[in-house]
Amino acid sequence: MPGPDFSFLTLTREFLGRVDSFMDSQYTFDNGPKNPPTTILFGPNFLASKFYQLSPPEDLVLALSLVRPLRFLTPEEISSSKEAQLTKEKHGLVPRVYILCEQDNINTPDFQRWMIENNPPDQVKVISGSDHMAMFSKPIELCSYLQEIAEQYS
Repeated sequence: MPGPDFSFLTLTREFLGRVDSFMDSQYTFDNGPKNPPTTILFGPNFLASKFYQLSPPEDLVLALSLVRPLRFLTPEEISSSKEAQLTKEKHGLVPRVYILCEQDNINTPDFQRWMIENNPPDQVKVISGSDHMAMFSKPIELCSYLQEIAEQYS
């Protein structure tokens, strides 16, 4: 949840500092082996244990067939991107609600609370028993919250 005083770069650095391991994920080094990796392809064990540990197995199987490399942005790309810059004048015009997934193993509850503290939303909802993929692990609870939020802020 970046904000005008809470940059995407700060968020990314904190996230990467908290990830213990990317396990069986694969990196590519398109700029040479002495430079930072340019992409990461999440491995099956990483996805199963960090993203889908409480989701139905068929959703993990589908994810494994659809996974694609994720490009890393350089700090320069992040800080110079106009899309990534949020202004104080316009930030907060749209109400923000954060849905915290209590058993998320990639964005851990501790990390999610850190984001909330550094850029507080208008409201926080909690889904107990949900992994990172709440739409698979707790779809009814997620839809219920989304309906509630839509009604409250429309």
